[in-house]
This record gives sequence, C-alpha cells and structure tokens, in this order.
Amino acid sequence: MVDLKAYAPFTGLLIFGNIENLILASQGAVASVNPITLGGLSLVAVIIWLLLGTYGTRIAIKYADYIEIFGGVAIIILGAQSMFEAMGVNLFP
Repeated sequence: MVDLKAYAPFTGLLIFGNIENLILASQGAVASVNPITLGGLSLVAVIIWLLLGTYGTRIAIKYADYIEIFGGVAIIILGAQSMFEAMGVNLFP
C-alpha cells in the first residue's frame, strides 16, 4: 500500500500542475493541433511525470519546500505566458 503522507508536501504542485496542463491543452486546441496527437503527447507527458513523481519523491522529499516554491513560480509564469498569448501579446518573440 502506498503511504500518501509522503506526497502531502507536493499537494499544491499536483493541483496547480493539473490546472496548468489544462491550460496548455486548451492552448493546443486553440492553435488547431491535431487532437489525437495532442492527447497522445499529453498522455505520454502525464505518464513520465507520474513515474518521475513516484520515484523522485523518495529522493526529493527533503527538498519539498524548495521544489514547491520553484514549481509554483514556474506554473505562474507559464500560466501568465499562456494568457498573454491568448490575448495576442507575444512576450517572447
């Protein structure tokens, strides 16, 4: 049985990371990317992150606070970039 208490410090990243995944998927849909390709790549990315998260947590648990801070900042930056691009503002030409 999996001890879910070990993953508790990463709960915020899990929630906001899933929201970010939805934002990126909608961005791909707006850009008229083939939905089969987009779905397949999303599934591959989720499986990779699941494996990294499952096995990496054992190693990274002592750095959980730092990882959550940097991960949160990355999620905010990617989300803001996605919203600006949706409005037609290109931050990184």
